[in-house]
Amino acid sequence: MKVALALLLPLVLALVPPASGQRRKPPRRPTRPPAPFEEPVEPTELPPPLPPGPPSVFPDCPRECYCPPDFPSALYCDSRNLRTVPVIPPRIHYLYLQNNFIADLPEESFRNATGLKWVNLDNNRIRKVDRRVLEKLENLIFLYMERNQLKEVPAFLPPNLEQLRLSRNQISKIPAGVFNKLENLVLLDLHHNKLSDGVFNKNTFKGLKNLMQLNLAHNILRKMPPGVPSAIHQLFLDRNNIEDIPSDYFKEFPNLAFIRLNYNQISDKGLPKNSFNLTNLLVLHLAHNKLTNVPFISAKLEHLYLNNNSIEKINGTQICPTSLVSIQDFSPSDLDSVPRLRYLRLDGNLLKPPIPLDLMLCFRLLQSVVF
Repeated sequence: MKVALALLLPLVLALVPPASGQRRKPPRRPTRPPAPFEEPVEPTELPPPLPPGPPSVFPDCPRECYCPPDFPSALYCDSRNLRTVPVIPPRIHYLYLQNNFIADLPEESFRNATGLKWVNLDNNRIRKVDRRVLEKLENLIFLYMERNQLKEVPAFLPPNLEQLRLSRNQISKIPAGVFNKLENLVLLDLHHNKLSDGVFNKNTFKGLKNLMQLNLAHNILRKMPPGVPSAIHQLFLDRNNIEDIPSDYFKEFPNLAFIRLNYNQISDKGLPKNSFNLTNLLVLHLAHNKLTNVPFISAKLEHLYLNNNSIEKINGTQICPTSLVSIQDFSPSDLDSVPRLRYLRLDGNLLKPPIPLDLMLCFRLLQSVVF
């Protein structure tokens, strides 16, 4: 009996209503399990940085980089998944930072690196360069910043630069006067960007007195750029939307030897007759345009690419830069008397074999004709 009462007592107490004035605690709501920790977006997109390497013989060598013992002026920090630039020792002249995930160039990293001559920052995520970084690099000769996210050409470039490579960015702006002090620059590479006609004026390239190579291929130009330096040797304008070439445009460039205008919209109407009758021109690329006739060329031209146009016929007598009568008695020892064309490409047109005889009579030095 006692055992039964002991078992019933808890049940009776549970059914008795609470005394007045006492509040029943509300039942606890089931709690949601804590959300798993969410990492920031950036680290999940990027592989982790490589672990630090072994200690270097140079005590100032950043552990995330490599300082070759037999090349004390070089610092190799390339392909290490870096997010930031380490502090550059003052002894370094050659800095390799390509193939990383660097977005900024902090002033502190370059504060003592005033002796830098060569900096490779290709294939990073750089959007802008602080003027305080570039102004201190007075000895810099080569600056490579291809495959980044630049929107404009960096300002305050070091005056001793000889090569500036900025291809495969998103550059749509060239600040006024940005090249004014770059008298030593010989190569300017801006291909694969977003440069349009409105970016260029007669003063855009002012100051580039010794520029030899200008690459503006793979942009959105519809016109030939104005103000190209007269010292130019090589001009690359492939894969734009250029439709015509102004009369005497190339006459301003006495040293021009190499022209590339492949993949444009150039027609006979947009090409004045003597556009390419240039004394020093050796190589001319006009493939993938809208030409129906072979343009007149200089006797010194050696390579001519006219493939994939709309040329239906070719008259060797008309395009020959020298009178056929004057070269009938051609002697191999007398090269000045005959045109020097050695390679001619005409495939992808509307031409039908055979190759015209007068073409072969004119260009006696031809070694290869792709027809």
